[in-house]
Amino acid sequence: MKIIKSLLFTLVLSTISIGLFTSCEDGVVLFSIEDDKQLGAQTAAQIASDPEQFPILPRQGNEAAYSYLQNMTDQILNSGEVKYRNEFVWKLHIIDQDVLNAFATPGGYIYVYTGLIKYLNTVDDLAGVMGHEIAHSDNRHSSKALQRQYGVQILLSILLGNDPGTLAQIAGSLAGTIDGLKFSQKNEADADDQSVIYLSSTDYACNGAATFFEQLLADGSVSSGPSFLSTHPSPDNRVADINSKATDIGCSVSQSNDNTDNMTYAEFQALFD
Repeated sequence: MKIIKSLLFTLVLSTISIGLFTSCEDGVVLFSIEDDKQLGAQTAAQIASDPEQFPILPRQGNEAAYSYLQNMTDQILNSGEVKYRNEFVWKLHIIDQDVLNAFATPGGYIYVYTGLIKYLNTVDDLAGVMGHEIAHSDNRHSSKALQRQYGVQILLSILLGNDPGTLAQIAGSLAGTIDGLKFSQKNEADADDQSVIYLSSTDYACNGAATFFEQLLADGSVSSGPSFLSTHPSPDNRVADINSKATDIGCSVSQSNDNTDNMTYAEFQALFD
């Protein structure tokens, strides 16, 4: 089966110009949804195998923390706006490191650092970040960026189980620990907009991503913030764009009642002290 898949993919590459996705800002995804899921699963396994770099909190003993974050994620996923709601796995992981970051792999594996959770002021801020990361996965931005960064042939060899070394690099790239995955400016803008749309039907303020950026700006923490800021040093413009999107679709920007899964955000944060 691997040989057949390799031959078929080689045929695709022979009929589609590589420049089709490398010269265009948004890119073209040559992988199937099943390939996204397989690459995500392999990346998740690689991350799980490296607890020194990615100290994932086990679910056992941290049920309250995972339940809180799952409740938030479910509200976003059930907004009716997530295209691959039923196709991707949408599995949560909490990484116990004092890092201001979150990321998502192809296929819907979501990782949130405790450092980010403790840094944010409100549950709406975290919901905005979660919406942004879900959008990257759902819009297949991660797959497009990986194609640009590593090339289709290398990713194919990983899918076929022939390049475990590069798989470790991809895990680090997604997390921003090696060379942060470079999303296009359009991808970032789309993820910001989609976060607003996702949150518009939830209990959270739909511009949560904007208030998160505002906090980074106020604290002067942009340079140490999430990896998706590294190539876009003007989050103040993104604040304006996110708030404009909220105005355009007429969604609520009022802060939520801060009671997710019968727990306040402060109580949730305290779980990681």
